[in-house]
Amino acid sequence: ELCALSEYRIYPGNGKLMIRRDGKPVFLGTSKAFSLTIQRKKPAKLVWTQAWRRLHKKGITETSLKKRSRRTNK
Repeated sequence: ELCALSEYRIYPGNGKLMIRRDGKPVFLGTSKAFSLTIQRKKPAKLVWTQAWRRLHKKGITETSLKKRSRRTNK
């Protein structure tokens, strides 16, 4: 499973399962993630989450490099 807040992997025997009011199960990996979810913090504003890293384009330099275009001389 993946943590609903941080998107880190949750290993068996770890984490908590919280059931939201609408009945949807939410898996949380740590007490830190649980606490921040209860406080309704957005994952994209927390620097250590995968959502923030995706939003700020961190860690993708190795996988895909931008192609540079050169202007042709006349």
